[in-house]
Amino acid sequence: MPTLKALILHPDSQVRTQLRDMLASVKEITVLGEAVTSFEAIEMLSFIPYDVFFLGTELPHSISGMELAAHLAHNATRPALVFLATEEDHAFAAFELGATDYLLWPVHTNRFARTIERLRTLMPRTKEAAPTQHVRSRAPIHEETVRVPLEDDEEENFVDALRQAWDVNRERPVEIEKLPINHDGRHILIPYTHIVYVEAYEDYSFVHTATDRFLTSYRLKNLEVRLRPHRFCRVHRKYLVNLDMVTEIASMPGSNFMLRTAGRTKIELPVSRRRIGELKKILQL
Repeated sequence: MPTLKALILHPDSQVRTQLRDMLASVKEITVLGEAVTSFEAIEMLSFIPYDVFFLGTELPHSISGMELAAHLAHNATRPALVFLATEEDHAFAAFELGATDYLLWPVHTNRFARTIERLRTLMPRTKEAAPTQHVRSRAPIHEETVRVPLEDDEEENFVDALRQAWDVNRERPVEIEKLPINHDGRHILIPYTHIVYVEAYEDYSFVHTATDRFLTSYRLKNLEVRLRPHRFCRVHRKYLVNLDMVTEIASMPGSNFMLRTAGRTKIELPVSRRRIGELKKILQL
């Protein structure tokens, strides 16, 4: 029987655990991940076609649950949204944004059951198979989930492996020299040659072109691996620059260095001391 794929998005680990336990007995819903921030949810949605988000109204890193809902409103195949809140303040706005339900947490069992009934209406209808004769009945299979704690680096490797497993295009070796970015509900492709530099922002990054700046869910170190073969160089712990855009490297007081990029607007980026040697070697200075 098909099930609804669910993501639990909430900053409180206790809430996530309690909700996962409540959903464990709901056979129509399968929890396929947890997230803390809107950025993580958007990135996971790009790999897994979730049917429903259980999300908090207040989320860390500047983008709230309500703002995420507004962002997802542009997606033709957006997931259903069930908000978890401690106050009723955002209830009207949530339903205006198309929420399936708005729950005050902690939620009573009977109230939660009503939410599940609403979600059941989203289930795809399938034709019932005709009964087959001479089929020996089998004993029911009991499944059990074992939770194993992971270190930070192990968790990151696991998530990378999960993304590859869900990537339907993983067998295609061809790589186009464009960076896909989710922007206002659309996936746009930015040619590598249009990228001036990339700036780290917490666990995410800003991709700068000559005219625009895009907040992405990529980590700088991952973009470094992807873009390094295309004449990009990490010049600072916060900056990855397109060497084709660099017009000047200037010495600064205190044995520091600064590079400038091409374009109508001159951009100056610092070069860390431990990276200046590698940069000079690449540029054959």
